[in-house]
Amino acid sequence: MGARVLVIEDDPRVAASVERALRAHGYSVSGAADAATGLAAIRAEPDLVVLDVNLPDGSGFDICRRMRRDKIATPVLMLTARAAVEDRVEGLDAGADDYLVKPFALAELLARVRALVRRQLGDPNGVSVVEYADLRLDLGEMTAHRGERLLDLTRTEMLLLELFVRNPGRVLSRDQILDRVWGVDARTSTNGVEVYVGYLRRKLEADGEQRLVQTVRGFGYALRT
Repeated sequence: MGARVLVIEDDPRVAASVERALRAHGYSVSGAADAATGLAAIRAEPDLVVLDVNLPDGSGFDICRRMRRDKIATPVLMLTARAAVEDRVEGLDAGADDYLVKPFALAELLARVRALVRRQLGDPNGVSVVEYADLRLDLGEMTAHRGERLLDLTRTEMLLLELFVRNPGRVLSRDQILDRVWGVDARTSTNGVEVYVGYLRRKLEADGEQRLVQTVRGFGYALRT
């Protein structure tokens, strides 16, 4: 089972998008929509807390301060709509390990989650390598190989490939991919998904290898031999 991530977020759209993306990339996810429920869930000792600053019954800053006062060292990734430098400083001073301003791309959130979990556990999701056919992804090193060939992937391409490798044979619609890699506030579109699938295919097939990311006409894409 993957690393355990607790998401404390009161916006149901943001919470659902973040939780789906984390599960799609191998994490075990639980959620809370207010400070009281979140504080109770923290006692179950998750591996990482994704924490919104503005909650209906309290502040994410206060939750973080209380965690550190109680000697709870669980890493905290703080989410906020506040972009001012002083707000970021307040979050870090409260004990947060990282800070992400809304709206954010899920690719960015996933990369930051991976870095924090790797720092906490030594490897992301408790599994550092995932494989399919002749693909090998080392999520600790953020590298990918096809056979012996190292793939030169961008962060977004790596997350896209990881999504496929974690869901082999499953048909993923363009909307699902958009939601799980870019997020509910994505600044790209389903056309952008097609563009990135094209980029990924070119790199996967640069030496004439067999196509693995297959188009399922009318539905989306699937990783299949």
